[in-house]
Amino acid sequence: MNLQMIRSSLFFVGMVFSVMFFFPNASESSPLASLVREYVQADSAESSQEILRTILKHSNANLQTISGVIRDIPQYSNAPVGAQPERTVRVRGEEASLALYVPPSYSPDQAYPLIVCLHGAGFTGASYLDRWVPRLEDRYILACPTMSMGAWWTGFAEHLVLESSNSVSKEYHIDPDRIFLTGMSNGGIGAWIIGMHHADLFAGIAPMASGLDDVMFPFVENLTNTPVYVLHGAKDQVMPVRLSRDLVQAMKRHGVPYQYREHQLTHPHAGGHFFPRQELPTLISWFDEQRRTSLPQKISIVRDGTHLTRLSWVRIDETEEIATFSENLVDKRDRLIAERIYAKLTAEVTGQNIIEVNTVRVRRYTLFFNEDLVDFSQSIIVKTNGVKSFEGILKPSIETLLNEVRQRSDFHNLYSAKLMIDVLAPK
Repeated sequence: MNLQMIRSSLFFVGMVFSVMFFFPNASESSPLASLVREYVQADSAESSQEILRTILKHSNANLQTISGVIRDIPQYSNAPVGAQPERTVRVRGEEASLALYVPPSYSPDQAYPLIVCLHGAGFTGASYLDRWVPRLEDRYILACPTMSMGAWWTGFAEHLVLESSNSVSKEYHIDPDRIFLTGMSNGGIGAWIIGMHHADLFAGIAPMASGLDDVMFPFVENLTNTPVYVLHGAKDQVMPVRLSRDLVQAMKRHGVPYQYREHQLTHPHAGGHFFPRQELPTLISWFDEQRRTSLPQKISIVRDGTHLTRLSWVRIDETEEIATFSENLVDKRDRLIAERIYAKLTAEVTGQNIIEVNTVRVRRYTLFFNEDLVDFSQSIIVKTNGVKSFEGILKPSIETLLNEVRQRSDFHNLYSAKLMIDVLAPK
């Protein structure tokens, strides 16, 4: 599928409650707890740094205490339930539409899985809410953002999906290990692209009746720890079924766990390009079985110039010249993109406190550590491209711990140490 086909697919298919999110009553009287809360919520980098300096000077500030405070941060009270088709979420200073469904049985004392569903061209989040809710058991919270013209491959759409998930997770008790991303048609393209770039956030992705330009195929490798459920109609005349078949082959090559279902059904108006209601129970059963791998022992990360961001405990910081996509993915196809010139890094825990890293077009990278990944009392060895690049004791720090929580908005997977490595040029 070429970029022109993605563009042309646009023509085929078309009550806010104030909720106390931060902090248990028992901690409200603790000055240190209040400071940590203020740091996490700070609007600017300048104010956060001032708060951090105050925390570091506090007499009770130590890793154990602050880790406990962080894990106690999310607190939830009663919030609206049922269908909420006219909510909004703020993205890049703009208000975007978000339709939400919360089971009437919702209790803030229980963690619920979240499905983020992306609509196709010609639809809205609210219209998808109407389609999903009658067919969805009351065990999942469903979030359906709206993207104009279903252009889910844009940079704005990426931020919209991430902010929708974050917004819902702040107000409702969401299980961070059971967040799913799915989409139909153009929404399926978005599920692929956003899911590949942010694979560590999701327990699974489920693209339906969609596909990708083959220049995007290398990013499939980011999904080696994230299961994929692919659904496509054999008689689809809008997005040919070969698009999904090609992606299945790419997943096979990279060892991505997947399930592929191909149906023979047709719709009076959409032909084979639709999501049959008969397929939903099987998809939900698949969701039921999935849990995020929050701390994988091996990570593969492929990045273009616009996505030099963390993937679990790895980040690529600096690269040689690599492909960079435009804000609107379909607007650009230069030599670097056509030749799939991306940065790649694999990192694996191969023994007690031994990390082996292999890189392609990477000049600098960072590893993030916690006590579940390494033993901080023992020396850590990092090998890069077969050469030892670090050996020594890493000291966890309050500053790293708090900064990573602030950057990731993750109160469960805490990282208290990091190590930046410069990759030596081959001789």
